[in-house]
Amino acid sequence: MDAIAPNVRQTDPLERETIRRVAWRLLPLLMLGYFCAYLDRVNVGMAAPTMNQQLGFSGAVFGFGAGLFFFGYFLAEIPSNLILNKMGARRWIARILITWGIISGLTAFVWNDWSFYGIRFLLGLGEAGFYPGVVLYLTWWFPSAYRSRMMAIFQSSVMISLIIGPPASGLLLRMDGIWALAGWQWLFILEALPPIIMCFVMWRLLTDRPNDAAWLRPDQKAWLTDRLADERAQREAVRKYSLGEVFSNPKMLLLTLAFVGPNCTAYALVFFLPLIVRGLGVPTNMVGPVSALPYAFAFVAMLCWCAHSDRTGERTWHVAGACLLTSAGLSACIFIGVDHPVLTMIALIVAVMGQQSISPTFWSLPTALLTGTAAAGGIAMINSVGNLGGFLGPWVFGLVKDATGSVNIALLCMSSATIVSAIAVVAAGHDRRMERTAPRS
Repeated sequence: MDAIAPNVRQTDPLERETIRRVAWRLLPLLMLGYFCAYLDRVNVGMAAPTMNQQLGFSGAVFGFGAGLFFFGYFLAEIPSNLILNKMGARRWIARILITWGIISGLTAFVWNDWSFYGIRFLLGLGEAGFYPGVVLYLTWWFPSAYRSRMMAIFQSSVMISLIIGPPASGLLLRMDGIWALAGWQWLFILEALPPIIMCFVMWRLLTDRPNDAAWLRPDQKAWLTDRLADERAQREAVRKYSLGEVFSNPKMLLLTLAFVGPNCTAYALVFFLPLIVRGLGVPTNMVGPVSALPYAFAFVAMLCWCAHSDRTGERTWHVAGACLLTSAGLSACIFIGVDHPVLTMIALIVAVMGQQSISPTFWSLPTALLTGTAAAGGIAMINSVGNLGGFLGPWVFGLVKDATGSVNIALLCMSSATIVSAIAVVAAGHDRRMERTAPRS
């Protein structure tokens, strides 16, 4: 198997300088945007213990409502990404940020199950297109041999939000009673402000394409433009997918199926982890910090996993291996049980380490095959259908937990989902010709 990721010692100074400058310019902006997105997407999990009690929500009602976000996301994802491909990332991502910021703040004023369902659906519509838009945007700026690492760095903002978010949310929950608002209401209101601010930051600082980058030297701009054009030409010489073919190609359909399982487990854990941690006997004031612990370990594991994938050039088994590690960690939780909270927490850490390593390596597969409008539509299709797992996971988890009174069978369902994903990724395979011959300067 040929290694496709260039060794740092073998890259020439122009390539190193260009990639470094692009990364430092764009990734902090994208990471801040995704930090806001994930914070507003999952803070409902921290609000759940008090919000559910005050509004009378069962586990099934909460899980269904939390997951409805992804149904709205599913409907708007493909149109949003196609618009971004035509309009440019700067204006469209700014629009997405301010839309979801306003809707997220309105979650503070839900009063029953149907208002909760409606606002979560609208939040999905508002945020749709941000994540797949960034996946597409990174293909405009980074050669294929760098994309797993750049996706890992971008996606590390999820871990940062899940490390910082629960303790910060715990502090906001203590504002209970101020101006006659509950603590969970303050949580939604104040955590809606960052994406609104980031709307204006993105509008001012994000650059659409390398040709528009006044902050690159002419030689850097020429090198990057030529490298990306050469890679695109090589892919299209093997096969150029049309937008219609993306929606019917068996490889794309398998990759779409493969992306459902990781989202089932990811959002079931995000939404219910505080409740699982509380069930291990952790005091209420420590639920936030303890819930953040698995994501601190996952932060390091994801960066190392993706760097290894880029160095070796291997993608398929890195994705499948991370899926199987997730399944093993969740299965271990079932056999260990709540009577051994420390061991159960270690198993949860292993599961989250695997789960957070799936997505950054996964996206190297479809982006190695698709270009142009097909890439915009294909990435959006995979992400939108895959993110229905974000609806199914919390809903099924809540239903099973309510029916059995235990999280064990719910965890078993999530464990099975990632096994199916591993099988689908291996069945789809990966056409190595797409990346093997990237030109060297």
